[in-house]
Amino acid sequence: MKKRLFAVLGALLLACSLSLSSTFAANTKQFSDVPPSKYFAEAVYDLAERNIIGGYPDGTFKPGNSITRGQAAAIIAKLINLDTDNVKNPGFKDVSKGNGYYKAIAAMAEEDIIRGYEDGRFGPNDPITRGQMASILVKAFDLPRYDFWSHKNPFEDVKKGTNHDPNILNIYRLGITGGTSPNRFSPNVSITRGQAAKMMKATEEAKSQIVTLRASDYNWEQFKMYDSYQDESDLFNSVAGSNQLNGKTADKIHLVPLKEGTGILHVALVYSGNPDKKYYRKYYVHIKELNGKLKLTLEETQDFLTTPAVLDVRDKKEVQNVSLSTMDGEKLSDNVEFRKCLWFSDCHTDETDSEGKYNSVQIGIDKPGQYIATVRFVDGEEVRYGIEAVSLTPSFYYSVRTLEEKPTATLDLGAEYNMGKHIIPEGAEKIATVTREEETNLLRVVGKEPGHFYIKFPDHNKTDFIDVGVSVGQIGSIINVNIYENIDTHM
Repeated sequence: MKKRLFAVLGALLLACSLSLSSTFAANTKQFSDVPPSKYFAEAVYDLAERNIIGGYPDGTFKPGNSITRGQAAAIIAKLINLDTDNVKNPGFKDVSKGNGYYKAIAAMAEEDIIRGYEDGRFGPNDPITRGQMASILVKAFDLPRYDFWSHKNPFEDVKKGTNHDPNILNIYRLGITGGTSPNRFSPNVSITRGQAAKMMKATEEAKSQIVTLRASDYNWEQFKMYDSYQDESDLFNSVAGSNQLNGKTADKIHLVPLKEGTGILHVALVYSGNPDKKYYRKYYVHIKELNGKLKLTLEETQDFLTTPAVLDVRDKKEVQNVSLSTMDGEKLSDNVEFRKCLWFSDCHTDETDSEGKYNSVQIGIDKPGQYIATVRFVDGEEVRYGIEAVSLTPSFYYSVRTLEEKPTATLDLGAEYNMGKHIIPEGAEKIATVTREEETNLLRVVGKEPGHFYIKFPDHNKTDFIDVGVSVGQIGSIINVNIYENIDTHM
């Protein structure tokens, strides 16, 4: 009985060394061993002032002492305001109800913030390691879970797929702590009281700037799609929450501000567009610095943003200018701003190769509808393009399709084949008119309406069966015809 009394008393004294009594907190503003110059001093004094952590009766804090798993549980439970009165027994064989940290450990275990060892122990008196602290902080504060597999890991001693590795990356990316050296985190090294105070305070500050969207806020079970875009790069991160099932599925989305500016975010319950507003939301993401901290706010909107229309100018001369009109002929601009792009995806600035060549020009479309863009080249040639912009409700951007005007096309099969009369399938005459110059294999096609068919030829050489494909695309009055040879050789 005496032994047990001393054990309980020891646990209570240890708890008191971490949590200041109200008298001590009110009267003590300084610890003799925590001068203001220490990197953890501000965090220690802030947490002490709030009765989260405390010092020792001799007026010291002992910042270099290790902190145990039980002590960490007690401090963090206080920090996140966990209910420690109504708890269930976590069943750890080394944590009895008489343990000074029992309630905090039980509350943390019930929330799945902490776990024990495989042998059923919790190890309340074991020094907590840097890796363990990382995992506890991520879970306790519900921090964003970055994709560990697609981000660079600077630490040689933090291997993918081992122990606390994803959570170490999470707190590192959020700026909560760095490594013990530029390339080492030392996950198995025990953490000191001073370091713990610094990490906890830094976690609180990082969390205070994060905005979390929950699927339950919209009466959804989970997000099935979300996307973000920043006009200025790296304005914020959008990170899937704890129930991330695959790359774009989560029950919550964390928005982490990185710098001032305005970006956009859209979230959806379904992958395809739906006019029913309850299935998606679109937001402007505004980030401003207030009192030295970044504040992120969301503004719901139904706006659409200017969307690039890509015009294919491969194998053509230098573009001089681009004009734009509606499909019915109303002139919108004689000189539209355009970008030169190497590829056919969106580019934000001019892109050319070492010889100054490019494959596309891109202009901005800011309203839905059908348009005609006329591209004038330096040699005087003009080429028209049809543009169609359609609203897709979950997105900030229009779905844009472009088509170069080519109302006719020809294909010369040459004298290689001894072909008889060509055969056109039934109904093909509605799509295009096909003619063939007499005594030649030169085909000419004039498009009429969208569609596709094959022209067949019997080959008297009997080595090949020759099909000629014809496809016709259309946007408004702009028609594009393509004719191509398709040969299947039979042995």
